[in-house]
Amino acid sequence: EKMKREFGNLDFVVHSIAYANREDLKGGFSKIARDSFLMSLDISAYSLIPIVKHAAPLMGEGGSIVVMTFLASERVFPGYNVMGTAKAALENEVRQLASDLGPDNVRVNAISAGPLDTLSSRVISDYRDMKRIHAERSPMGRNITHDEVAKTALYLCSDLSSGVTGEIVHVDTGYNIMGI
Repeated sequence: EKMKREFGNLDFVVHSIAYANREDLKGGFSKIARDSFLMSLDISAYSLIPIVKHAAPLMGEGGSIVVMTFLASERVFPGYNVMGTAKAALENEVRQLASDLGPDNVRVNAISAGPLDTLSSRVISDYRDMKRIHAERSPMGRNITHDEVAKTALYLCSDLSSGVTGEIVHVDTGYNIMGI
């Protein structure tokens, strides 16, 4: 209500929220405690639902919701463990919410970014190896930049993507298409 009073309509939302206990990002996946598992899913995936519930009504004639994800939603990345499960849930939410909100002209999409130096990436064990392998095996032979992810987010938040919803857009210099 305060946002509606102060700003009027909301044009877009970027969901970039994720968390897991550091110890749950390494070791055996089967050893993750239930409470840690649930907390990771609650913060990293479920958090999108109440945000959308409150943001979508402020989008008037339509808007865009963009979510940040990672290829670990589809494949195993050692050192990512429970976050892969959380990202898989988040990507399913993107499709469900795109279906729910499509009639209101609210688009919901995700950016699946390749390895990117962030505060969060520092806690992923083997992150340096992940980044090196990504650069070696991607068709473009390099890693992505913050700028490339930002430009994709700008596209998804703008009217340039007015017919795009429910998509997972890979910004990873093509790494996701490789089989080896």
